[in-house]
Amino acid sequence: MDWRIFIMKIAVTYDNGNVFQHFGKTENFKVYEVEDNKVVSSEVIGSNGTGHGALAGLLAEQGIDVLICGGIGGGAQTALAEAGIQLCSGAQGNTDEVVEAYLKGELESAGTTCDHHHEEGHSCGNHEEAESCGSSCGGCGSHKPAFSGPNVGKTCRTHYKGTFNDGTQFDSSYDRGQPLEFVCGAGQMIKGFDAAVADMKVGEIKEIHLMPEEAYGIPDPNAIIEVEMAQLPGSEDLEVGQQVYLTNQYGQPFLVKVTGKDEKMITFDANHEMAGKELNFKIELVEVK
Repeated sequence: MDWRIFIMKIAVTYDNGNVFQHFGKTENFKVYEVEDNKVVSSEVIGSNGTGHGALAGLLAEQGIDVLICGGIGGGAQTALAEAGIQLCSGAQGNTDEVVEAYLKGELESAGTTCDHHHEEGHSCGNHEEAESCGSSCGGCGSHKPAFSGPNVGKTCRTHYKGTFNDGTQFDSSYDRGQPLEFVCGAGQMIKGFDAAVADMKVGEIKEIHLMPEEAYGIPDPNAIIEVEMAQLPGSEDLEVGQQVYLTNQYGQPFLVKVTGKDEKMITFDANHEMAGKELNFKIELVEVK
């Protein structure tokens, strides 16, 4: 199997700081370079008026590995796949926060598709009435949650604090001073968090305890990868504990952590760093729109 280490480049459809919801009509992309699972640089580039499937060629020329967007048509999805660009659709909100969520493994593609054979108010998915991408359906994604509630399909803004069972805090939107924004039920959040918000009221504060199955899952032993360093140029410079992106023979990037290394072999763990952990969250619903 052919592996390589690389700096990941993520492009997000961009409009005034937020994810633009119509891929084929986007005028700008914000491009992020990621190394060791951290954003090391970013810039906004124009689409030069290119539309739909041709945008895939533009992104390929820029060396983009992952596209994050709102709604996207089937033809554009095919063009991206042919260009070897991974797609994460159905995203909404601030682009920096969306990329941060993607790098944390908290952002899942909603499988968003849009029928762009309409003028203004084009329909998306299976709606009877025409709606714009990124409407209350959460970008018209095909993701169907296993729970219900009045907030499902709506954009929710929440403050939260996450802790382990020993009380150690691992994340907090309060510390950042900015609520987290996502579409409830669109698969953008871990299952337990998403389900908890589904029936909350604005101003309500809820505390939840999640087992691994409701959070980042159980560690998969098949996600432990051992590679001869001679087959992976640059691996001799890696250190145990370091996070890097690898690509497999299909050109698909994925995050791994170096867990072992000797004179000939290096071992990576592709499980999410939170896999197998019980998590606690204090959630405050700030706004529903």
